[in-house]
Amino acid sequence: MAQLTPLAKGLVTVIVLAAAASAAWNFGLKERFGKSGDSVQSGQPASESAAGGSTLGKIFGSGGGGLPGAGKPLKVSIVSFHGYAPALVANGNSLTTQPGSIYAQKGANIEFVIQDDIPTLSTIFESGAAQCAWRTSDFWAQEQPNLRNAKLDARAVMIVDNTQGGDAVISRDPAVRSVEDLAGRKVALLEFTPSHGMLIDAIESSSLSARRKESIRTVFINAEEGTAGVRAAFETGAVEAAVLWDPDLALALRNVPGSKVVYSTKTATNLIYDVMVCDSRLLASSEGQAQVQKFVDGWMEGVKVARANPDLAVDALVKTEEFFKLLADKEGRPFIKSLFANLVWTGIEDNARILGLVGGTNHYERVYRRFDQIYRAAGALANPNSPVIPAQDSFDYRFIQNLLNQNREAVTAAAKPTETFSQAGLQESARSTAIVTKPVMVSFAKASADLTKRAQRSVDTEMVPFIENNGKAYFEISGNTDASGSRAINMRLSEARARAVVEYLAAQWEFPKDRFKIVGNGPDRPLCNEQNPAAEGMSLEDCQAMNRSTRIAVFGGR
Repeated sequence: MAQLTPLAKGLVTVIVLAAAASAAWNFGLKERFGKSGDSVQSGQPASESAAGGSTLGKIFGSGGGGLPGAGKPLKVSIVSFHGYAPALVANGNSLTTQPGSIYAQKGANIEFVIQDDIPTLSTIFESGAAQCAWRTSDFWAQEQPNLRNAKLDARAVMIVDNTQGGDAVISRDPAVRSVEDLAGRKVALLEFTPSHGMLIDAIESSSLSARRKESIRTVFINAEEGTAGVRAAFETGAVEAAVLWDPDLALALRNVPGSKVVYSTKTATNLIYDVMVCDSRLLASSEGQAQVQKFVDGWMEGVKVARANPDLAVDALVKTEEFFKLLADKEGRPFIKSLFANLVWTGIEDNARILGLVGGTNHYERVYRRFDQIYRAAGALANPNSPVIPAQDSFDYRFIQNLLNQNREAVTAAAKPTETFSQAGLQESARSTAIVTKPVMVSFAKASADLTKRAQRSVDTEMVPFIENNGKAYFEISGNTDASGSRAINMRLSEARARAVVEYLAAQWEFPKDRFKIVGNGPDRPLCNEQNPAAEGMSLEDCQAMNRSTRIAVFGGR
């Protein structure tokens, strides 16, 4: 076997997240994965996979995408990641559909192709390597415009997992207890990955001034080093903080005494989703739709089985993927199993809830739009002039909706709140330091605590998405004033304004009041020094306006 480059080499192909695959560096896998020609691991040899692409090319012209050939399996490109364990379970603990497996019983023929070098979707679809492929919702928002530019298109067909603690901003500095404390410090991460988007979102949502936001020094680790390079920078003390995902996240926290999570998807539970994306040519035909429906059905059944028997999910990973076999040998199977606690394998009811199919917010579309904005501003798109794609055009809802139409129990389960909140929980959470505080310019008439229409729009557009991102969190809503005028009046007025905001959130958005601590700070918690606004690069007027902001602070997940 030829000497292979590191697994993370694949990140050079497209600037993407690699969802823990690049962590193979940690376990001596440098000689096992890397070159795109050798990274295909499937139920047939690489040469046979290439032949499959050739067959498709004969059927569909020069492009290899669209429907598989007659009798051929539906090929699905994945990386070595524990979020996909339910699908492997559904396939009979195999990359190819086994007799008696969930997929076999549904009449499906599925072949999972492991491509840890992460080729672009246009490469995958045109070569015929696969007709469907994994993406995270944020990365999909980057790549769909590029796919359109290549005269192709695709749609996500299901959400397969939701990270809830598996991505995090961590620190080894005891003084860093919140996102705001990152000012003036170095943070290691991989560029244009969920780590990058998560950090940008957190910083933009913080109470830092523009100058202090710019003082956060992002250290982009070379893509060839992958998350192992990020972890190494953190563990050696080259940086004070890092943004990582599992398993490197868990290893970094274990290996650096005193290190801690500052902000994670345990709090921002509605921020990062893995989805399966399928070629639009496949979705355009009745035959293709039937295949995809069986694909989705079987995955959802696999979720049930994997949840009921996580040891079976570990076994599926170890049996099918060299990465997890070596990981089990080095760290043990209990370590792999422990990773499951930081994500949710999303079943039918989770898909319905996340997609807003039973009412409420469509979190997937909200995240797609948000990260399209983030990555465009960060320069991540191959063509910065690519048109903005409406979020609803990125997802084909038919397959999950068909399952819901047949499963009233899932509809009922999806309509129930996933979290409960109480005054006792609020009081307990409020004892901790707020991990990030977002200032919102909520306008009130002079000496009034009545929300104007303009103020309501500010709450709707600035506060509500922030609350929805942080699905398990409690919050503090604080009214604040500048230093002018009577302090006693300012204290009373600021609390009344904070209360008005909470009443609006409860009445119009149906958020439980028990999630919110109401505080009137008056002039006592300035974000800008009115005696020296120039230090923040601000005029006195802008400084005072910043201090008059209504603020929403996050008390962290549970």
